[in-house]
Amino acid sequence: MEARLSAAESSFPRQREPSVVGQSRWVPAFAGTTNCPWHSHLREFLPTLDAPDPLIALNALAAQRGIATASGHPLRFVAPGDAGTTAYEAHIHATGRVPTRDNAHDAFNALTWLAFPRAKAALNARQAAEIAGAGIGNRRGPVRDAATLIDESGLLVATDDADVFRALHAHDWAALFTRDRARWGGSIRCVVFGHALLEKLTQPFKAICAAVVPLPFCASLAEMDAAAARVVARADLAPRLLPHLPVLGIPGWWAANEVPQFYDEAAVFRPARRAA
Repeated sequence: MEARLSAAESSFPRQREPSVVGQSRWVPAFAGTTNCPWHSHLREFLPTLDAPDPLIALNALAAQRGIATASGHPLRFVAPGDAGTTAYEAHIHATGRVPTRDNAHDAFNALTWLAFPRAKAALNARQAAEIAGAGIGNRRGPVRDAATLIDESGLLVATDDADVFRALHAHDWAALFTRDRARWGGSIRCVVFGHALLEKLTQPFKAICAAVVPLPFCASLAEMDAAAARVVARADLAPRLLPHLPVLGIPGWWAANEVPQFYDEAAVFRPARRAA
């Protein structure tokens, strides 16, 4: 976490109307929001969304950074129908081509590939392997469930204090947000990974929850990327490893949480059913 919201910034800015770019319509989801802490790690990539052709701009940046899938294919963002009848993750793993719709959800997905290429490639490889082994069914199984949670709703939380993660599993919000309040942004670092979570935060509301990916303390985004990729590769990957966290409770992320009563709403800051 690199930025903090002042009281004046606590009301999220309005999005401007989507602009028409060639024959493509992209939602400029970051318009007026670059001071928000959950976008801080993506700022350097924002010019791609205002390019004459965003896909060309995204692909140029992916090529410049040498981003590839775990199967070795150079990453390319392509038209939404590119996969045909092939499963989305299997198609990406086999070709390096990411079907990308003209909306904020897929724009955030593309930018997350640029910011966290190793973790995204690891997630794609894990999903593709599960699909190859079990196919696409009504039930995805624990590995695919966890991979989907990380990909869509993941929040990377990095600290060397195991008590932080014990408190998360136990829903000990007083310990996390009162006792340890001053440590957030310092010895406890967090970055939004999930692209659906980023999309939700364009219109933030108190009950937005993330699936926490626990990491050792990392000094840089590159270290967080590598650490997250190692979590994804765990043999025991499952949703139980990913405690949930209401993201607007993070100190410095929302001015309203400076008042202790913010955390009293049990429907959001729920007590644990059992300590994990």
